[in-house]
Amino acid sequence: MMTQADALKDVLPRLVVYYQTHHDKSDKPISILPLLQPGISVSHVILAAIHINEDPNAITLNDHAPDHQRNSTLWSELSTLQACEVKVMGMLGGASKGSYVRLDGSDKQFEQYYVPLRDFVRQRNFDGLDLCVEEKMSLSGILRLIDRLKSDFGQDFIISLAPVAAAMLDPAKNLSGFSYMDLESARGSDIAWYNMQFYCGWGDISNTYMYDFMVQMGWNPEKLVVGMVTNPETGSGFVPWEALSPVLFSLTRKHRRFGGVMCWEYFNSLPGDVHQPWEWARNMTLHIRSADLI
Repeated sequence: MMTQADALKDVLPRLVVYYQTHHDKSDKPISILPLLQPGISVSHVILAAIHINEDPNAITLNDHAPDHQRNSTLWSELSTLQACEVKVMGMLGGASKGSYVRLDGSDKQFEQYYVPLRDFVRQRNFDGLDLCVEEKMSLSGILRLIDRLKSDFGQDFIISLAPVAAAMLDPAKNLSGFSYMDLESARGSDIAWYNMQFYCGWGDISNTYMYDFMVQMGWNPEKLVVGMVTNPETGSGFVPWEALSPVLFSLTRKHRRFGGVMCWEYFNSLPGDVHQPWEWARNMTLHIRSADLI
């Protein structure tokens, strides 16, 4: 049987863009469609952030109901991306806590909170979910969630996780509670890749040391996606392009099946900033996916 990772090898290295800020300061929608321009080869866009709240039927996308009128442009544009063969995923959780605690209770509680999430994912036709667990969750709880997603959506449904980079080396340096080594051992065939956070004190992408050490420890480079902040205003650990370029050059040549790169986040990515945030993706395409432009 073809595994999740096997099915996605042809998109390597991935170019993943997180899309959490959907409106500018004047509440005007921030379009994601410029990522479809010639010269840009984004493989996945991850819509953030989906939250499960105390009321199981009150799922929110950031601070509003997903079907709020402010999101109408967003849903239309994401459908356009999918029509152009860009995979669109949803990010569950993140810094706002509660979603995973609610999914980590008894079987009855799990069903109470999972079913509305399942229905929302189905309604919006996501290609997958990114599980960003930044609160304590049991290993059995995350396994149950993964198993249920696979059962309900099938093997083609993409599941990624978003650990801090340090957690891939040391289970004690972790926001999620469970060990990612244990998770990979138990359900690695169902997990497409890991969007590793090399920022905010949890990793350093100014060199290749951490990534190389992960590979030496036995992690498959195909599943290791390097996550970076794309503007110092977004978080600490920003690495400017002149320092980042040789790191990317080294990674793509050291690791023939390099897993790819992800950005946090789209709306103010440098060098274009809020005026042309897609320029980050254009630069990254030239660095890691230039073969797609031929």
